[in-house]
Amino acid sequence: MTAIVHERCFNHGGREAAARCPECRRSFCRECVIEHEDRVLCITCLRQAAGSSREGTRRMARFWNVAFALLGLLTAWFFFFLVGEWLSKSPNSFHRDEIWNAPSIRIE
Repeated sequence: MTAIVHERCFNHGGREAAARCPECRRSFCRECVIEHEDRVLCITCLRQAAGSSREGTRRMARFWNVAFALLGLLTAWFFFFLVGEWLSKSPNSFHRDEIWNAPSIRIE
């Protein structure tokens, strides 16, 4: 292995390298690296790592959107099922308009 002391920054050729990115194996100065999840990464590799974690977040968001949509459909179906059960158990007079067309009571 080459000692980091003799290497130069990949982005800034006039600066001494302070660290080597474990992902791309390039050497960088202090301004070009950042610590992320207990590792020192270059900006390019950090963007790739952040992009992959965002993809996981998007997948979970899609999963929950689909799950809530299915839950909403199931809830609507159950509601209409209960209304249908209630209507099927109601008396026949309810369905023949006897209740709705009954003569109104007038008080004079």
